[in-house]
Amino acid sequence: MTNVYRDEFVAPFGILEIMADESHLMKLDLLKSEHADRRINPNPITDRTKDQLRDYFEGKRMVFDLPILPQGTEYQKKVWQHLLNIPYGETISYKTLAIWTGNDKASRAVGHANSKNTIMIVIPCHRVIGKNGELTGYAGGLDVKRWLIEHEQKFANTKGL
Repeated sequence: MTNVYRDEFVAPFGILEIMADESHLMKLDLLKSEHADRRINPNPITDRTKDQLRDYFEGKRMVFDLPILPQGTEYQKKVWQHLLNIPYGETISYKTLAIWTGNDKASRAVGHANSKNTIMIVIPCHRVIGKNGELTGYAGGLDVKRWLIEHEQKFANTKGL
């Protein structure tokens, strides 16, 4: 049985829950409830994640260098892999993401896979928007999505890690 380690990071818009095993980041998500399991048992992966999140929120990090192990179906993992190719500070449409996955008619399917992303920010699902530029769907809420996009656009032309 694999040990699961847990920590939290205070982001500008809420508390992020970090979960990892001995060698991979498995979950990074906005803590939704004050009644959630608040036990902290960090490890080197959760510590490294917190360090990189700190740099990201300070505008010093544009690319994460973390071993990740997202939990989902093979299709979801395929979509999430494509999300990693969206450059910092840029957005794409669900239609473009569908094309990247090989099926230009799969906008809804990639949208659904996007919504199941278990490692927000690191796997940048917030960078996917509606084809008309409208912000649509985000598990953390549209205010958080807007904040992340604006944050990245503010620092996109500076030198980051």
